[in-house]
This record gives sequence, C-alpha cells and structure tokens, in this order.
Amino acid sequence: MTPQQKKATAVALATALAVPAEGLRQVAYYDPPGILTVCEGHTGKDIIKGKVYSLAECKAFLSADMQKAVDEVDRCAPDLPDNVLAAFGDAAYNLGPKIACDPAHSTAARLLKAHNITGACNELTKWDKASVAGQMISLPGLTKRRQAEKALCLGEIQ
Repeated sequence: MTPQQKKATAVALATALAVPAEGLRQVAYYDPPGILTVCEGHTGKDIIKGKVYSLAECKAFLSADMQKAVDEVDRCAPDLPDNVLAAFGDAAYNLGPKIACDPAHSTAARLLKAHNITGACNELTKWDKASVAGQMISLPGLTKRRQAEKALCLGEIQ
C-alpha cells in the first residue's frame, strides 16, 4: 500500500467516526465550549453566522479538514498503522493536533513517539472533556467518540 493509499484509508475510517459523532447542521451554531461550528464539525474563520451551507460545502469542509488532521498526525507520528492513524486523525479533527503531536502536553503523543501504540490508544478516552462555563467536564458525546476511536485504534473494529 502506498503512503497515499494508507492516508486515504485513514481519512475514510476517521470520517466514518466523525460523521455520526458530529452530526450535520447546515446553519452555524455554537458548540458546548462556545466555538462557532457548522456542517460536521467545521470550525474556522470562514464561517458566517446565520448562513445556510449547502451539502456540497459541508462535504468539502469535512474532506479538507479530515485530510488536514490525518496529515498532521502522520507528520508528527509517521508510519502508524492505518487504524491508529485514523483514530488519532479523528481525535485531531475534533480536538486539534495536540493529542498526537505535542509530547509536552499529551501522554498519548509521548507514547506514540515511543512507539507504544497500545498505551497511546488507551489514552484516547481521557480526552473527553471540554470547558463549559469555565469548568472542564466530560461530555457524553465526547466520551462515546473517544471510546469508538480507542476501539478502532486497538484494532477492535475495522
């Protein structure tokens, strides 16, 4: 399998995790931590509050954002198995690359760097919190998502 095929597989697997976790909302909204979001979890300065986004725009956002997340994880933790790259790609899509790429602030990133894949996968479930009204709390949707990423990461689902 070429590196491009491996990334394409990881993007497809990560997208399969993200779509049900994110849901589709074609009008921009504020997520629980207060971040302006649209479609299937797209955030960014290009979002216009109140605009109705087409399904094609949402698909383009998801494709570009997920590719970027998988690329970031692959750059900082190269040669991961497809399922591990996909699990951390989805986590990076949702949280940003720190989870896989910042060993100073992420045990998962330290474990990936040390090639301790099982340990890194087990760390995913610890990232189920968000700041809501100034408090870090576990959100049920994030808990479920991190459990699905962990299962994929450990090879329990394909």
